[in-house]
Amino acid sequence: MDRFTQLESFVAVATLGTLSAAAKQHGIAPAMMGRRIDALEERLGVKLLIRSTRKLTLTPEGHAFVEEAQRILKDLAETESQITQGKVKIAGPLRLTAPAGFGRQHVAPHIPDFCRRHPDIRVTLDLTDRIIDMFEEQYDCAIRIGDLPDSQLVALKLAENRRVVVASPAYIKRHGTPKVPADLVKHECLSFGPQGSQSKGWLFQEKGGTRAFKPTGRLACSDGSVLHEWALHGFGLSWRSLWEVQADLNAGRLVTVLDDYATQPNGIYAVLPNRKHLPQRTRSFIDMLKRHYATDGYWDAVHMPPVAVQ
Repeated sequence: MDRFTQLESFVAVATLGTLSAAAKQHGIAPAMMGRRIDALEERLGVKLLIRSTRKLTLTPEGHAFVEEAQRILKDLAETESQITQGKVKIAGPLRLTAPAGFGRQHVAPHIPDFCRRHPDIRVTLDLTDRIIDMFEEQYDCAIRIGDLPDSQLVALKLAENRRVVVASPAYIKRHGTPKVPADLVKHECLSFGPQGSQSKGWLFQEKGGTRAFKPTGRLACSDGSVLHEWALHGFGLSWRSLWEVQADLNAGRLVTVLDDYATQPNGIYAVLPNRKHLPQRTRSFIDMLKRHYATDGYWDAVHMPPVAVQ
């Protein structure tokens, strides 16, 4: 007996109030309906119905389960209807948040086309480098980069990310190339300062473990795009993500140093409040980002928001 049949049978009994009425609706004998309920209770390991000679009563577990069962059956019926009509409708509000730099380059450019494909959706994108409380602020999805702390949030990996130390060819020509992380004390290092995702310092793989280097230099900024621009203009070394600098490396505007000490890649994640009731609009948006990020050559290109056609 499949789980779906058990679910339908339980909802029918709970809704109609008797085994005989539910059995009649399904075109089976009351004894068969009773066996379906018995099988469901045995599989779940809880009592859902209290049966007497006169009536059926839902247990507290039964009350909770029937609500979820009704929702599941309703969602399935709606999805089947939409598929039969040739499409699954993506509609409603979608609240997103992403780190400012990454969101500007690799999330925002894809939203207009997503909205064009799904005219009934409304997207709000909050670009911020602070870690927001998804439950309190009611976001549907947060894009986050790097190691994630243990929490009740659900994280789906979208792509890998690697950090590298970069500098302009002009800076290297003037100041030389650091050979080991310890050489960085002799260089101008462009840093976030004490805040942000680099608060632990620049991380390197050395002597079988990960070591942190606290950068020193005359220039620090809390905006990663400014650090990127300063590196391009030859003001110092910067520890940047490949998603940000890959196009500059390909074009020769920047070069990497200390590659032998680079740490293992970390991840780019879509973080969700939970996976249990994930709306189709959220799932479709995440799938769209994954497709883009997996495209050959995607990270080599510069992605800018499309120009609107008047």
